[in-house]
Amino acid sequence: MRYVSTRGQSAPIGFLDAVLAGLAPDGGLYVPSEWPSFRSSEIAAFAGKSYAEVAAAVVGKFVGDDIPKEDLAQMCEEAYATFAHTAVVPLKQLGPNQFLLELFHGPTLAFKDVAMQLLGRLYDYVLERQSRKMTIICATSGDTGGAAVEAFRGRKNARIVALFPEGRISAVQRRFMTTATDANVACISVLGSFDDCQAIVKQAFQDDQFRHGVDLSGVNSINWARIAAQSVYYFTAAVALGAPAREVAFVVPTGNFGDAYAAFVAKKLGLPIHSITAATNSNDILARAFETGRYTRGAVAATQSPAMDIQVASNFERLYFEAVRRDAVETERAFRAFADTGLLDIPPAAHAWMRELFRGASVSEADTAKTMLSTLNETGEIVDPHTAVGLAAARGVDAKPSVPVVVLSTAHPAKFPEAVEAAIGVPPVTPRATPDLSKKPEKFERLPADGAAVKAFVRTFAATT
Repeated sequence: MRYVSTRGQSAPIGFLDAVLAGLAPDGGLYVPSEWPSFRSSEIAAFAGKSYAEVAAAVVGKFVGDDIPKEDLAQMCEEAYATFAHTAVVPLKQLGPNQFLLELFHGPTLAFKDVAMQLLGRLYDYVLERQSRKMTIICATSGDTGGAAVEAFRGRKNARIVALFPEGRISAVQRRFMTTATDANVACISVLGSFDDCQAIVKQAFQDDQFRHGVDLSGVNSINWARIAAQSVYYFTAAVALGAPAREVAFVVPTGNFGDAYAAFVAKKLGLPIHSITAATNSNDILARAFETGRYTRGAVAATQSPAMDIQVASNFERLYFEAVRRDAVETERAFRAFADTGLLDIPPAAHAWMRELFRGASVSEADTAKTMLSTLNETGEIVDPHTAVGLAAARGVDAKPSVPVVVLSTAHPAKFPEAVEAAIGVPPVTPRATPDLSKKPEKFERLPADGAAVKAFVRTFAATT
């Protein structure tokens, strides 16, 4: 397997190099040079297999010959043994044709664990063999940072720096990062928005001297291994509901578009997906793009679903690349112009192509809270505000009665206790296996939303750990 940049100015590389690189040197995102696929019989054979077995098969399509099959299978077994539920990502039926896909049974109670637990082991595997130590930097709107810190803390071949927006994530989300005492972990509270954090990370990757000086890598959803790992649960859910003989519709609460794009990847691999709904809160750049054909940046609004408080969805570039028939020149032009102007008009043919599979839905703060309460009253289930956004958006899915609708439940309600209690009147219960972080001391730095200041901190950290 070879990987190319969406902007066409970087040489093709293998899977492991794409994992370690994160962002391509030309500012683009890595995608497979050619799409692998499964036969229908191979998808049907996933029925009854463990999650780790399916993960090894699906991720293996993207690994190619870079890792022996038995080594990848062992990494998958170890990664998913960390989850509290034996099914890893169980399905729960809410109504006659509606299901929740629970993605929050990992160590930090969020869907990011599904990919990050495998990614940590992939890094260990490669870096040990290369006798190399890398600096991982990630921007988080809440859950990525905690999952990344948990996956990489204490590992001898990697150090990790997590950037989060000051006051824009829940206290529980923050503490999953800042209570880590391992010497290879550093956290930065950035005085700005998530988009500011994300821009700083992109600038760091585009600074060749800095990137090579600290041996930089990234584990945000721009990292192809995360996309590959997240595509797995679309297979396990769909097969449990009758695929490949039956289509399934998915509703994905989304901010940076990695999770929704992973559904597209599953579709490219051969999974029969009826539709993908990108569900957003009032930070609705993606919903507007799919519904109007105009991808335009707005001001970031703070909401009760903070992991989606994003107005620049990085993975959208990957979909745009496919929509313009892999025209890297056009993709580079479009996204460089977007970086300058905050505006991208999707070409009509490309927008029509996107609309064959994707829909967008924006959910208000009031409807998010109402959905948390109505879900409790109607089903007895307590859901977090991000899942509530997905459930509210699911009401608009236009699917045949024979097509089940699966809403991704991306975080445990205990990660957002204030928002949940405000909506339903009672606090959510934290799972017994989750450590109490409320009384542990926190360790983090406060820095301005300034790339130079962050890079200076990272240089010092890398030099001393």
